[in-house]
Amino acid sequence: MSTFESPLIPGLDPGELSGWLVVIEGTDGVGRTTHIDRLRTRLERLGYAVAETGLSRSDLASRGIRRAKQGNTLGSNAFNLFYATDFADRLERQIIPALRAGFVMLTDRYTYSLIARAIVRGADPDWIKRVYAVAPRPDAVYYLRIDVRELVPRVLSQGGFDYWESGMDLHPGEDMYDGFIKYQTALLKQFDALADQYGFEVIDASPDVRKVFQKLRAGIARVLSGEPHETLFSIPRPKLVAEAAEATAPPEAGKVIAVVDKEKTQTHAGAGKTAAGDEIK
Repeated sequence: MSTFESPLIPGLDPGELSGWLVVIEGTDGVGRTTHIDRLRTRLERLGYAVAETGLSRSDLASRGIRRAKQGNTLGSNAFNLFYATDFADRLERQIIPALRAGFVMLTDRYTYSLIARAIVRGADPDWIKRVYAVAPRPDAVYYLRIDVRELVPRVLSQGGFDYWESGMDLHPGEDMYDGFIKYQTALLKQFDALADQYGFEVIDASPDVRKVFQKLRAGIARVLSGEPHETLFSIPRPKLVAEAAEATAPPEAGKVIAVVDKEKTQTHAGAGKTAAGDEIK
């Protein structure tokens, strides 16, 4: 069962939330959506009720975000607040109702992506923490990690570089490839800091989809059965365009703050099997 940071949402009793909140994090093109689709299919076959959400999927803000980004003129503060509005609407209308109903809520990126992107764009870490202080703490966060150089071919095969995912709004230069390398390197630095500080389960996303999915499936089986958190492996420390990362990240980028906790509740102990006794593995 997910819990909340103070201040609580008015009128909400955390004890009502009987579902699981599972987050898949990582940079653009790393395979989050593919794995969420597979996990949903797997869990539903085993009898779990599953819901999913992700960035820019709120009824309130999603269309506005898409229109604002089309002109490539959205300022950093407006960018951050637009996505915060999107998250708040999804929290109220999608995430909390699913958790209250006992669903497994699969989330394609969460507040960590929003915090990392905001810090890279120069936001004050303390301020962005307060913006998302109301977010539920996930039952598990799986960070799909891949080197920037390995990420480039994947992004190209999926249609090429995106203006915003290349950090071109930060004016790194005229070349979108260079912008992508700088921006994604800076994001990786923030994600690594989050993973170190808050104990994400880090999964190497370099192998083929099948091998990555096996690790995800095993991790979620532990969560639904109430087993303790287990870090899959330590975060690698490659020197990926270190100069670019330093140039792109603001001076206080190391002070990443996110809403997460490694404490586990006992509410779902023994719940890793379906009514028929089938294990998730």
